Amino acid sequence: MHVGPVWSVHNKAREAATNLMNQNTHIETAVSKHSDQARKAYRTCLIASIKCTKFLLRQGLAFRGHDESVTSSNMGNYLELLQFLADNDDKVREVVMENAPGNLKLLAPCIQKDLVSACALETLDSIVDGIKDRFFSILVDEARDVSVKEQMAMVLHYVDDKGHVIERFVGIQHVTDTTSSSLKDAIDTFFSRNGLSLSKLRGQGYDGASNMRGELNGLKTKILR
Repeated sequence: MHVGPVWSVHNKAREAATNLMNQNTHIETAVSKHSDQARKAYRTCLIASIKCTKFLLRQGLAFRGHDESVTSSNMGNYLELLQFLADNDDKVREVVMENAPGNLKLLAPCIQKDLVSACALETLDSIVDGIKDRFFSILVDEARDVSVKEQMAMVLHYVDDKGHVIERFVGIQHVTDTTSSSLKDAIDTFFSRNGLSLSKLRGQGYDGASNMRGELNGLKTKILR
């Protein structure tokens, strides 16, 4: 009788006092706890995906399969490797494949490409850090790919602290055309983006094409100038 009905001011004050003393049931606490669990699950799923990506990249294997449907007997290297991890690790099984949220499965081809691109950037950063302030040479060749896009492959050549000659492939740069000016602009962009200096360049290696080694307007001459 003293507290009154459910909608009474006294009863609402009593409920407020009870909730204040019981913080574990507070909505913010519940949401925070759920968020922590979701973050841990997502991190576990992401680490498993990165492990699969690193393995396939290190071995030089293809990611995609001919038939990646659930009923396929071979869904491709990436999905099959992720399934293998799930089959052998209970924590991974709980957060990947069909057990992952619909928008956080990390299985789509675009997600696979994002992971590969992230690994490529980390690898390139490691290569550039290995060069430090050393002198180095570049090896460059240009060609067209199957889609008739012009591209330039680049290799860095240097000597490490132990006196070993190191060659590192640093990627393929797509260019508008294969004239010496376009190739020079692509090299300048690559150097500036990765903190390399032309003043440290001590050698150039090209094929015999006139736009690469020409004495008047070839790529070699432009860089020397």
